[in-house]
Amino acid sequence: MSFGLVNVPVRLYSATENHDLSFHQVRRSDGSRIRYKRVAQADGEEVPYKEIAKAYETEDGKSVILTDEDFASLPNRSSKEIAVEKFVPIEQIDPILYDRAYYIEPDGMGAKAYGLLREALRESERVAVVTVSVRTRMTMAVLRVIDEAIVLQTLLWPDEVRDAGQLNNLDEVTEPKDSEVAMARMLIDSMAGDFELEEHEDDYQVAIEALVRSKIEGGEVTEAPEAEEEETGEVVDLLAALQRSVDRAKSARGESGDGEGSSSDAGSDDESTTTKKSPAKKTGTKKSAAQKSTPKKTTAKKSAPKKSTAKKTTAKKTTAKKATTKKAG
Repeated sequence: MSFGLVNVPVRLYSATENHDLSFHQVRRSDGSRIRYKRVAQADGEEVPYKEIAKAYETEDGKSVILTDEDFASLPNRSSKEIAVEKFVPIEQIDPILYDRAYYIEPDGMGAKAYGLLREALRESERVAVVTVSVRTRMTMAVLRVIDEAIVLQTLLWPDEVRDAGQLNNLDEVTEPKDSEVAMARMLIDSMAGDFELEEHEDDYQVAIEALVRSKIEGGEVTEAPEAEEEETGEVVDLLAALQRSVDRAKSARGESGDGEGSSSDAGSDDESTTTKKSPAKKTGTKKSAAQKSTPKKTTAKKSAPKKSTAKKTTAKKTTAKKATTKKAG
C-alpha cells in the first residue's frame, strides 16, 4: 500500500462472509442429489468440459467465440500494489457504489506507517481513492477506517449502477401537503434512535437451524445414495467398459453374464460383481446394496473394476459383508 513516498507492506483479508441459506434439490424418495448436465442447445447432447469455450453475445444475438489466446492478448494491469490516487470527502461517494470489503493488516515493519495512514484518514474525515487488483482485474476502491483497522472497499464502475430514471412509476408520485409532511416528521421523531447492529438478527436462519436440529434429533435423516463422480461426458462410456470387463471375467470362469453367480467359495469379489450385474433379480437387502454400490463402481480403477467395487460394497454395507462371510465359511 503506497501513498506519496510512503510504502506499507500489508495483507488483505475478506471482511465479510456470506451466510445465505443453501438448499440442495434432491429426489424426494431417497434424497439423491439432482444433477444438472452441460448440454448443447442445438441438439441436446452433453458437452465435455474440455470442449466448452467462452463467447461474447452481441446486441443482435450473434456470438463471438474467444479463445485462451484471445484472453492472453488483453492488457494485463494486475498489480500487488494498492496505490492511493487522491483523498476525497467521504460524503462524495454514494453508498450505492460500495461493493466488497477487505480488512488491511500491516505486515512486518509496516505497523508504524500503517498507524500514520489510519490516523490521517480518521482525522481528515476523508477516504483514500485507490486502484487495486482483485482476482486479476484492476478496480476502483477506497480506504476508510473502521474501529482500529483500515478497510479497503471496492467500488462499482459507473455503468454498473442502474439509472433510477428507468423506473416506470416515478412520474406518478405527487407532492405531499405540508400537513402530511409535518405528520410524517412527527412519526420519524417518535421512532428516532441509534443504530445498534447487535439488536438485529436473521430470525429466518435461526428458525431453519432449529427446525433442522429438531428433525435430526427425531431421527428424520436421509442417507442419500452416493453419486457418480462425473467430470466429463465420458462416464457413460466408462460404465459400459467396466460392464464389459465384468462380462469377460465371468465368461473366463464359465459363468453366464446374467446369472446369480457361482455357489462355490468365490469370495467377496464374486458376490459384489453378481449383485452389480443383475440388480433386477435380487430382492430385499441385496437389491438395496446393488443400488448403492452402482455409483461407486464408476470411480473404480479401470484395471481392476471388480476388486474396487467389492471393497466399497463390503465397507459400506453390513448385509453384503455378512453374506460374504457366510459364503467363505
